[in-house]
Amino acid sequence: MIRFHLKCDQDHQFESWFQSGAAFDKLVKAGMVSCTTCGSTQVSKSVMAPAVSTSSEITAPKPTEAAIAALRAKVESTSDYVGGGFAKEARDMHDGLVPERPIYGEANLKDAKRLVEDGIPVVPLPFMPRKKTN
Repeated sequence: MIRFHLKCDQDHQFESWFQSGAAFDKLVKAGMVSCTTCGSTQVSKSVMAPAVSTSSEITAPKPTEAAIAALRAKVESTSDYVGGGFAKEARDMHDGLVPERPIYGEANLKDAKRLVEDGIPVVPLPFMPRKKTN
């Protein structure tokens, strides 16, 4: 999802969310995006500045080595290591082919993106899994 700042031909400004830039273009071309003030369908994107914090007080905390070690210990003690079969195992659980359980392992970027695009919840770990032998 992406949020656009929009402007109609009457200079009214408003915001709306779209699935993608292409989805916005398609909806505007079909006359399905209208101004929230006057109803005009002559709508275009207006220039928008990125939301960037300049305050050092708002920065996200950096994980410490101890925090990463604690996370690793938690993951390794409560999850099954599935190695390079992570993407297949996650998909099989999502599709109901195997019982759901906490897992961790490795996936290449292409497979990880495909999981996310298909609505399968995954999250990268801030450490490399230790290889386990079964």
